[in-house]
Amino acid sequence: MNLTQLKEGEKCKVVDIHGGCGMVKKLDALGIRTGKEITKINSQFLRGPVIVRIGNTQIAIGYGMAVRIIVEPVSQKLK
Repeated sequence: MNLTQLKEGEKCKVVDIHGGCGMVKKLDALGIRTGKEITKINSQFLRGPVIVRIGNTQIAIGYGMAVRIIVEPVSQKLK
């Protein structure tokens, strides 16, 4: 599943990035890389940007980039 398919507030782990070297470098500079946990905050209507939280930072990613970020949901563990 890609980042745009997550529900708002859902945590996920980045599994793969389907893009060229430039896109991978740009996302890496923003802190989005394989194995990193991120939380989807919200997305805009009609293919607008997707806002994610990485640690304490919120980042807006364009829809085209968000579609290429492959993620898997992280299960919430009960204490």
